[in-house]
Amino acid sequence: GTWDSPFWPSYPGMDVFDGEQLHTRNFWSADDYRGKRVVVVGGGSSAIQFLLQLDDAGAATTWVTRRPPVWRSAPFEDGWGRKVEDRVRARTEAGLLPESVVTATGLALTDEYQRGIEAGVLVSVGALRELSRDGIILDDGRFVPADVVLWATGFRHSIGHLAPLKLREAAGGIRTDGIRAARDPRVFMVGYGASASTLGATRAGRAAAVAVSQALTEARSTAA
Repeated sequence: GTWDSPFWPSYPGMDVFDGEQLHTRNFWSADDYRGKRVVVVGGGSSAIQFLLQLDDAGAATTWVTRRPPVWRSAPFEDGWGRKVEDRVRARTEAGLLPESVVTATGLALTDEYQRGIEAGVLVSVGALRELSRDGIILDDGRFVPADVVLWATGFRHSIGHLAPLKLREAAGGIRTDGIRAARDPRVFMVGYGASASTLGATRAGRAAAVAVSQALTEARSTAA
């Protein structure tokens, strides 16, 4: 699964900030933050969606990203999507950690997002260096006052239960051979790496079902 393990980065000052800190997993309603100064940390699509919601609700938002946002105006068509999957698959087949979705795809520049850029809502102020008691400090030393820090920093694959199988490589990832774990081909990594996308998971799930069926058939034949 990819939605059960929210990723909380570590920054100096997180323990001294007097305001509210929450991950998007625990976000309930933008209306709860009307009139508040909200810093949204993260460069993915979820950060953008929360920024727009918060702005509409009357919050004063600040967008913080590690790198300048990369907007993609070209359509997300199937051929391009498969190339992205191939790139992600190459990483997992090498035993590297999967890239984040936005690193692999960029951000779709829709009409709504373009309006957000023009309004100044979807404009990153730069990278976060640390938190202080009443705000944040950017890499360039600027101070931004804040009542709330919303961590739109994504999720990690929920694979802790696989730890006893010792599937991880030295680089930190689980090396895959197609949809199987290279260290233990009995394990099918559906939803990991290239198969984490909706389209990729559908294909991977189908391939896993076929492979499991074949393996069970072979096992029965051997036993007989």
